Amino acid sequence: MDFQEFYRANRDPCLRAVLVGVGDRQLAEDLVAEAFARAWAAWPKVSRHPAPRAWVVRTANNTRISWWRRRRRETALDDAADVAAAPQSDRGVDPALLGLLRQLPQRQREVIAYRVFLDLDTDATAQALGIAPGTVKAHLSRAVATLRANHILVGNSSEARP
Repeated sequence: MDFQEFYRANRDPCLRAVLVGVGDRQLAEDLVAEAFARAWAAWPKVSRHPAPRAWVVRTANNTRISWWRRRRRETALDDAADVAAAPQSDRGVDPALLGLLRQLPQRQREVIAYRVFLDLDTDATAQALGIAPGTVKAHLSRAVATLRANHILVGNSSEARP
């Protein structure tokens, strides 16, 4: 697959996965654009990666952390700076679900993004996030339980593959 095909086929799923983690559509779009630019620059390497979509999302998340660290040095942040208000329209993501996802801890949001929005298996998610497969399962289980408690069903346990 060449880069243009990869971009067309994967931009929206990657955007949704990053959006779940950051909660701000504009920021998610900026991060995904930056990640795809980096993927293009390193396409020979990225195209051989076992999960190129996960590479893009991980790069977007790492970029967010770098931007946040730089900004933190420049200005003081209040406690609510990390969680943005719900955007008016997020194609492909139910606003009620997105609101509940924003309430989950960061690592649980990341696991949901990789497992559900990118449809990666446990091992690929663990590798992409740099954590153990058991940790992925634990975070996914806790996230699904929290969402179910809030009357939002992500799917039964066999679909969520904890």
